[in-house]
Amino acid sequence: MDIDQSRAVELDIKGKKRIFNIDDPELPDWVEEKALSSGGYPYEDKLKRETYDKQMHALQVEMVKLQYSLQSTGKRMMALFEGRDAAGKGGTIFNLHSYLNPRSAHIVALAKPTDKETGQWYFQRYVTHFPSAGEITLFDRSWYNRAVVEPVMGFCTIEQYRDFIKTVPHIEQMIVDDGIHFFKFWLDIGHEMQLKRFHDRRHDPLKTWKLSPMDIAGLPKWDDYTAKRDAMLDKTHKDESPWTVVLSNDKRRARINVLRHILRSIDYVGRDLDAIGEIDDKVLGGPKMLR
Repeated sequence: MDIDQSRAVELDIKGKKRIFNIDDPELPDWVEEKALSSGGYPYEDKLKRETYDKQMHALQVEMVKLQYSLQSTGKRMMALFEGRDAAGKGGTIFNLHSYLNPRSAHIVALAKPTDKETGQWYFQRYVTHFPSAGEITLFDRSWYNRAVVEPVMGFCTIEQYRDFIKTVPHIEQMIVDDGIHFFKFWLDIGHEMQLKRFHDRRHDPLKTWKLSPMDIAGLPKWDDYTAKRDAMLDKTHKDESPWTVVLSNDKRRARINVLRHILRSIDYVGRDLDAIGEIDDKVLGGPKMLR
């Protein structure tokens, strides 16, 4: 498939036609004004840096405790992070992983499949990265590429998509049955917030590597991504392997609540529930948050 890399696109924003050119050095007012509140985000301000730093430090201490516990018991944990482009998956994983021992806590961010991998069973290249005893594996995007990105961008057939949706609940049931602590996170952001983050990446020399041709090609496909997201959540949100939705217009609140969710879901030696704190159900919950 040839990717259209036009830099100026017409977008439908809540029924209004807007022209967005990512190369324009000035961020449009209609993006700036609505970014944080877009998508129905429940807060008018971002979490203060001082509050965030204090809470994050406490949660990272708890994550180290959790890792020690997994290592001593031989238990395993696996989490996958999916979501809109620029929703903050990488930053969330970074903060979760920052103070863990990398020998037993692994980040997996796979590149485009090779010719050999394309000819394999679809899940094969992911299974090789599953955690062994005492290990943590964090997937920065996962097999769910086939549920959203690939069908939207035309990188798989309709039959491949349908087969994936039919098969994946059985694969995940086997993961859970094997005793792995298994988490699925969908990070979601509003339309204007996504545009703002793309614009920031385009014009910040330290972030330009984060903006890919795929990001540009996906700009006019917001509604297509929404439809595939909703279908994925409907078909693959199971009691044994549920999706956890995180509203991520404010990255700080998103990161804090992802760590809280993990730490409150696994019992481990020395767990301090007061230090972990309560989950903010305005920010983190089930798929119904998106309806």
